[in-house]
Amino acid sequence: MTSRRRAATAPAALTCGAALLVGLTGTGFAAAAGDSDGGEGDLAHKSAQQISDEALHQLVGAQSLRLRTRTSVDPTQLDLTLDRAGNCTGAVSKGSLGRVELVKRGNQIWMKPDAAFWKSQLPGSKGAEAAAKYKDTYLHGTTRDAFLRGLSEACDLKAFQKSAAGPDEQQPPSGAPSPSVTPTLSKGRPTTHEGARVLPVVKKADGAIQTLYVAIEGKHYPLKLTAEADHETATILMSNYGTPVSTTTPAPDRTADISALEELMRGSQGSQSA
Repeated sequence: MTSRRRAATAPAALTCGAALLVGLTGTGFAAAAGDSDGGEGDLAHKSAQQISDEALHQLVGAQSLRLRTRTSVDPTQLDLTLDRAGNCTGAVSKGSLGRVELVKRGNQIWMKPDAAFWKSQLPGSKGAEAAAKYKDTYLHGTTRDAFLRGLSEACDLKAFQKSAAGPDEQQPPSGAPSPSVTPTLSKGRPTTHEGARVLPVVKKADGAIQTLYVAIEGKHYPLKLTAEADHETATILMSNYGTPVSTTTPAPDRTADISALEELMRGSQGSQSA
């Protein structure tokens, strides 16, 4: 968590949390000490470094997953199911600035803002009027539109995986410890996360603490990552590995062209400068 700057524009503000959290998923997790409680399965015979490498291997190789994020740095939260083709569905929220439901298929994007979004974007009664007019309506456009392109950057699973692998990783790790990583490693205490048995692996460095929770049963997917630094916290939840992104897109009678939002915002800016 190296940046505390808040985005000035709505698209950047709604996606900055993803970039902040992606930056937390570096390689080389170390582990906190703890006794086994409930069993570690086949992880009992692996070192902490091997466990973290295997979890990273599973993450980098995933074709799709559900990603949920939150951070104390700003109120941005993501809840998206996304795949390596750039498709996604879910929601991006920015606290009092509003929540946007998002559907992306290829270069086609649909966004459905809530009333708080409209009111945060348009002054006075214009926000309430737009919220009423476009209630339950998706605004549709493509990645050629700068607003939608910025909003949909959170749908980039490949970018997330590349960041997790680190700048020097071209391929998923083999499971062997990296010779450049030399912290003292030990395993944490098995626990439960959303009904799944997980083994925590912890890294402490430069006053920051990162805890990775790795699935004990089945494939050793990373299911949760938490980070603490400078009294700030961030959490990534990863689940539904391999679940295809829904191919359902909003019906034409429930959509409006993205130009409607752009015209409203231009009109709003014009009235403010007059």
